[in-house]
Amino acid sequence: MSGLPKYLKKSDPALGESFDTGCKHFKIGVVLKQAREEAGLTQAELASRLNTKKSAISRIENHAEDIKLSTLGKIASALGKKLRLEVA
Repeated sequence: MSGLPKYLKKSDPALGESFDTGCKHFKIGVVLKQAREEAGLTQAELASRLNTKKSAISRIENHAEDIKLSTLGKIASALGKKLRLEVA
């Protein structure tokens, strides 16, 4: 670990943990956005496939906090992908 995460853990352990959690949520959103773009879909088009609103897709991509596994599965299916979960 180096840079900002290392500094945060030393200066304020709680803030460091919060940073780590935020990064994990951000990564999920980035992965979902990339998959949507690779599928050639807009947020509105994906929302239509999922019978939801564009704002819901935006919220998931930008703030993927506490997203349900079932929701991830539905998104993957709507994108023509499979969801793979790995515990390492």
